[in-house]
Amino acid sequence: MEEIILVKVGEIVLKGLNRHTFEDVLLKNLRNRLSLAGRFQIKIAQSTIYIKPMEDNADMEQATEIVGKTFGIATFSRACVAQKDMDDIKAKTIDYLSEELEDVSTFKVEAKRADKRFPLTSPQICADLGGFISAKFPHLKVDVRNPQLTVTVEVRDFGAYVRGGVIHGAGGIPVGTGGKAVILISGGIDSPVAAYMMAKRGIELTAVHFASPPYTSERAEDKVYRLLETVSRYSGRLNMYTVPFTEIQEQIKEKCPEELFTIIMRRFMMNISQRIAQQKECAALITGESLGQVASQTIHAIACTDEACSMPVFRPLIGMDKDEIVVISRKIGTFDTSIEPFEDCCTVFTPKHPRTRPVLKYVKQAEEILDIDGMIDRAMGSLKLTKIGYGKKS
Repeated sequence: MEEIILVKVGEIVLKGLNRHTFEDVLLKNLRNRLSLAGRFQIKIAQSTIYIKPMEDNADMEQATEIVGKTFGIATFSRACVAQKDMDDIKAKTIDYLSEELEDVSTFKVEAKRADKRFPLTSPQICADLGGFISAKFPHLKVDVRNPQLTVTVEVRDFGAYVRGGVIHGAGGIPVGTGGKAVILISGGIDSPVAAYMMAKRGIELTAVHFASPPYTSERAEDKVYRLLETVSRYSGRLNMYTVPFTEIQEQIKEKCPEELFTIIMRRFMMNISQRIAQQKECAALITGESLGQVASQTIHAIACTDEACSMPVFRPLIGMDKDEIVVISRKIGTFDTSIEPFEDCCTVFTPKHPRTRPVLKYVKQAEEILDIDGMIDRAMGSLKLTKIGYGKKS
């Protein structure tokens, strides 16, 4: 039995004259990602994307998973292809949905007749097919308001399609339509969620991770890779730049007031991330900060941090509490990795009493003793690049 995936786009339909640009990017993203599952034909017509396997060994299960994690899609469903003939539609419905029909007690039929040449109207299709299903499955009752299963028939120019329930997609807009930005990624719960949320708004991500060996281990860096690999299932392929941060942290610890250590460290991170962003033609930075969550995330601390760079800084979690962030991390599959006990550089040399209301003038005075440009140049000269994609690392 021939099977396809029918995709309904979401927010894209609200776009104006540039709607086709968004659709083209979504189709490109689907083609790139679905190549991992086999060869598929992908086309769009009447706000519906048709994904058809072009070889017997195409993996429809993997394709379904990929479609479900592609931003720009509102809903989708797997459907069987029938001839534009009621007898064939009835036969295919029973063959394709028999297990689902056996497992429920109520159902209804919906029909969408895009091809007006089809001899039956939509209500006639519903009545004819509904009566046929009821005769084949006597235990079923029709419930047009709250059915356990909705059987949908779409009669379109390319053929007739029969499907059961729809699956909610990832929503958002296609990655690549919102510009490029750098995500400062740690091994915690927050920053992978921030990456996911900005990718959902069409941002193409480049990741920057700070490592401080021997205070941080290779296992901590591998943890970050695994987090990004999970995020990449939504965001698409991305590059991670690992910054050697040991010298900078040791110099701050040795020469700066302890209570300002975290603020000065984060100012270095923003400065370095901005330089990488400029090199990679990214227009903004992204962090996982949530207002008031820790000492470095107060209004005063964030103001001091932001002064170290001139780019816009997106903080998609800024108004969320930890429980809300954890819910999303569980949903996208990063939570269990995030809580693995491998420390990142943000926990190295943590002051006992960090300043929660730092004054920028005194922070900059404390930095004057440091060779800021020299340390940043050395760190930038030793960046390590890791390419991360859906199931691929290099």
